[in-house]
Amino acid sequence: MATGETGFDDVSFDLISVQYHSLKAGHDYGQYVRDAKNAGRDDIASFFEQVMAEDADRARRCHAFLKELSGSAEAGPAMT
Repeated sequence: MATGETGFDDVSFDLISVQYHSLKAGHDYGQYVRDAKNAGRDDIASFFEQVMAEDADRARRCHAFLKELSGSAEAGPAMT
């Protein structure tokens, strides 16, 4: 795999990016859940909770892939 200027291969960089954005969004969704509940919209709060769970799962999957790649030659020098 090619490594970019960061020392990470493109796939590792992409996984890190998706993981970061999923975790960041999950943090923000907590406020959205509170806002919906405060507005008396439990249906919308449930939707945001579902979206939050999906992003948490996405972050966990990225973490598992990154763990698998770490220490391998495929990941580039930043991951070894």
